[in-house]
Amino acid sequence: MTSSEPRTPGSAGLVRLVAAREVSSRIRDKNFVISSVVIIVLLLGAMAFQVAVNSGSDASRLGLVGGDGRLGPAVEAQAEAVGVDVEVVDYADEAAARAAVRAEEVDAALLGRAGRGPELLVIDRDPTLEAVVDGAVSGLAISDRLLEAGVDLQSLPEVAVTPLDGAADDGQQVVVAVIGVVVLYGLLILFAQFVAQGVVEEKSSRVVELLLATMRPWQLLAGKILGLGLLGLGQIVVIGVVGVAAALALDVVDVPGEVIGTVATVVAWFVLGYAFYASVFAVAASLVSRQEDLGSVLMPASMVLIVAFIVAVQAAGDPAGTLATVTSFVPGMSPLVMPVRQAAGEAVGWEVALAVVLMLVAIALVVRLGGRVYAGALLRTSGKTKLREALRAERA
Repeated sequence: MTSSEPRTPGSAGLVRLVAAREVSSRIRDKNFVISSVVIIVLLLGAMAFQVAVNSGSDASRLGLVGGDGRLGPAVEAQAEAVGVDVEVVDYADEAAARAAVRAEEVDAALLGRAGRGPELLVIDRDPTLEAVVDGAVSGLAISDRLLEAGVDLQSLPEVAVTPLDGAADDGQQVVVAVIGVVVLYGLLILFAQFVAQGVVEEKSSRVVELLLATMRPWQLLAGKILGLGLLGLGQIVVIGVVGVAAALALDVVDVPGEVIGTVATVVAWFVLGYAFYASVFAVAASLVSRQEDLGSVLMPASMVLIVAFIVAVQAAGDPAGTLATVTSFVPGMSPLVMPVRQAAGEAVGWEVALAVVLMLVAIALVVRLGGRVYAGALLRTSGKTKLREALRAERA
C-alpha cells in the first residue's frame, strides 16, 4: 500500500461519518426546523398565558382619601398576607375619589374621615377587597386600643413559618417537571420516528446496500442513533435554556436553582429514553420496506411511550402513589415518570439509581438483540420480515 492510497476509516470513524450524515441531513430538513420553532413558541405561549391568567382578576386598585398615613400601608400589608394584589392610590379629596370610582379608574375608594369612621365607596361589590380593607381597618383599631391600654406591642411574639420539606418549592418543580415531560415525550416520539423513517428510506431506495458494502450493520445503526441523539440532545438543551430564561423573566418561578436542577434531570432522562426508544424503533423499522407499514411495527413501542406519558401526568397529582412508584422503575416508562417523582421529592437516591441501572440494562439488551435483528432484516427489501426470520438470517 502506497502513502497516496486513502485510508479506510476504523469502526469509530465509520460511526462518526454516519452520525455526521444524519445530523447534516436533518438540520436541512424543513420539518425538523419547523418542529423546533413550534415547540419553543408553544412553551413561551403557555408561560405567557399563565402570567396573563394569574395577573388578571386578583389585581385591584383602591383609592384612598385622608387617614393618618397608616391606612395605605396597612391595606397593602393585609392584601399581601392573604395573597391578593392591591394597589393603593392617594387622592386629594372625596370628590376626586368618587369621580375615580365612577370612571372605574379604581375598584373602590376608602374615605378615612376623622370622627366618623372609614367609608368604602364602590360601584360593584368585591368581597375579597372588602375583606382586605375591613381587616386592615380593624387591625389598626385594635392596635390603637392596645396602645391606649398600655400594652407593649413590640414584645408580642411573631409566628415563624417553616415549610416542611420545601413543599412550596416542590410544587413549582413539579410544574416544571410536567412541562419538561411533555417536551420530552414529543422529542422522543419525533427523533425515534426520524430513526425509523431513515431506516425505511434507505431500504426502499437500496442505499443501504451501498452503505453495508463499506460498513457493518451495527456501525450503521450506532451512527444513526448517535447522530440523531446528539441533535435531539442539543434541541432539548436549547428548549430548556429558553424555557428557564423565560420562566425567570416572566416571574413564573421563584426558585431558579431548583428549577435548573429539574430541567437538568429531564435532559439526563432524555438521553436514556432516547437510547432505548431509538434502538427499538430502528430495529422495528428494519422489518419493513415501506413507510406505509411503519405504523404497525412501531405501535407496541409507541403504546408504551403513550402510557408512560399518561402515567407521568397523573403522577404530578399523586407522586407517592403505587402506580407512579412502580412505573418509575419500568424501563421505557421511567424516563417520563421518574423526573416527576424526583421533582416532587418522592424519589430517594437509591430509587433513582436503581431506575437508571434498569434502563441501562434494558438498553444493553435491546442493542444486543436488536442489533442481530437489524443485521438480519436490513437487506430484506420485499414486504415485511418476521422477527424469527431476521434472527435466522443473521446467524446464516
